[in-house]
Amino acid sequence: MPRFFLQQSQINNGKVTITGDDAHHISRSLRMAEGEHITVCDMQKHEYDCVLEHFSDTAVEARIVSVVDADTEPVFFAHLYQALPKGDKLDSVIQKAVETGVSEITPFESERCIVKVKPDSEARKTERRCRIALEAAKQCGRSYVPLVNDTVSFETMLREAAKADISLFCYEGDGTRSIKEILESVDVNSICKSERPLTISLIIGSEGGFSLDEASRAKEIGMMMTGLGKRILRTETASGFALGCIAYRFDL
Repeated sequence: MPRFFLQQSQINNGKVTITGDDAHHISRSLRMAEGEHITVCDMQKHEYDCVLEHFSDTAVEARIVSVVDADTEPVFFAHLYQALPKGDKLDSVIQKAVETGVSEITPFESERCIVKVKPDSEARKTERRCRIALEAAKQCGRSYVPLVNDTVSFETMLREAAKADISLFCYEGDGTRSIKEILESVDVNSICKSERPLTISLIIGSEGGFSLDEASRAKEIGMMMTGLGKRILRTETASGFALGCIAYRFDL
């Protein structure tokens, strides 16, 4: 069933109003008709079964048939911090991260990034990345669209990532603990009883990884130096692998 994400302001008195690209997609691309059903998500973990009732030039209106609490969202809040990779690899990283349960994504610039931020094109790139996250959320049945932020500096990333309950700094150098060991040290039962989700920061480097100085600064601020196994993973593989480990530990 087609899935759409709306704000609460678009849901009133048992009806939903869909405008913009989504309305065009329903009426023109999907060629749906009155009486057909769609799924609407309100970004607050509720899913609405709706029946289409009225089409106009600018909007589509539907009546809410039923509402249920969504069960597709993870019990944790994972924030992926991804160092800028080459080419269009970040597009794939975003798509797979959404599918594997990420809640927020922030690109950042590190010493060994080949790609550098261009302020004049950053807003356009962020908008496109948000669309990728939206389409991935629709495809995999999420009830929440993960936020994709503008690119930040390494220093800003460290400061923000350190606020999480667990901050995983994925690193190939010495002094790391395996992701398995770190995740198994967390009491799952206490998470289930908590009123708020466990927050996890996942920091992934670019193709060249992190410099010794960057790793030292991350360790000083309290990051957990995390190893992802015996094999070296590509930057576009690492986040999906790590998120899969997190989902296996806390969500499956």
